[in-house]
Amino acid sequence: MKFKRAGIITKLVIAALVIYAIASLAVVRSKTAALNAQGEQLQQQVSELTQQNAALEYQIEHSDDADTAEEIVRDKLGLVKPGEKIFYDTSN
Repeated sequence: MKFKRAGIITKLVIAALVIYAIASLAVVRSKTAALNAQGEQLQQQVSELTQQNAALEYQIEHSDDADTAEEIVRDKLGLVKPGEKIFYDTSN
């Protein structure tokens, strides 16, 4: 059985598909690298914020003065009492 040789158009189509696949792979790899770097940066931020949260919890738990604990909770964590409304002066 004899095989027919591929024509020039078939070869060009296959070459174009291979080039497109290689270009797509390069784009995906660069996006993956960028997202991995962003993920590492976000993980570092989570770690830092977790450490800050632990330090604040320690300060609250080991504070003998209720006013100091309330100040930490209000200023650093931004918590309010139920029904309380906070107004910020933005005129400065």
